[in-house]
Amino acid sequence: MRQSGISAVSPRKRRNDSYATPQRGESNILDRQFSRKELDTAWVTDITCIRTWEGWLYLAAVMDLASRRIIGRSMQRTMHRDLVLQALLAAIWHRRPKHAVLIHSDQGSQYAIDDWIRFCAEHNLVRSMSRRGNACDNAAMESFFASLKKERVRRRTYRTVAEARADVFNYIEAFYNRRRRHEHLGGLSPVQFEEIFPRTLDTENVRDPA
Repeated sequence: MRQSGISAVSPRKRRNDSYATPQRGESNILDRQFSRKELDTAWVTDITCIRTWEGWLYLAAVMDLASRRIIGRSMQRTMHRDLVLQALLAAIWHRRPKHAVLIHSDQGSQYAIDDWIRFCAEHNLVRSMSRRGNACDNAAMESFFASLKKERVRRRTYRTVAEARADVFNYIEAFYNRRRRHEHLGGLSPVQFEEIFPRTLDTENVRDPA
């Protein structure tokens, strides 16, 4: 790396998250079990923001934990409920799961509204939520956002929202999903991993919270 003039990009320091007691009615079914043997048994989702000269652009993404592939995304100017619903709808349209899928999120207000709860029920998605203030409960999604910020967003200045949207789309679809190697996947990209990964369903990984 020294001979080639290459240096690592250091992540920004974050505060340590403390454990918190979940509110009544909330359940952390995922329980930090991020390693999944089968596709479409557990998805994780979250929201991040990207700064532009025109204001913030918000990105909601959905990841399959087995392959770490981003299977659904939505980018909008506001954090309206439609932001997360469109990302989840894209994941369902892309994967078309025939069995129950665990969908894990943090305790953001977008994931607690009736529209989200009803949408998950209608599409056979079992909801799971992180404990309040515990980013580590959704570490796989946080890791993706950290990679996006380190490897792309913080290296650019976006003059317009349209420019940011196009660049984030390129990062996810052209680089992250297809070319970025993951140690968790044995050095393969998510798309490469899915091409050789068995797609049978392990129903023991999904359980009803009731």
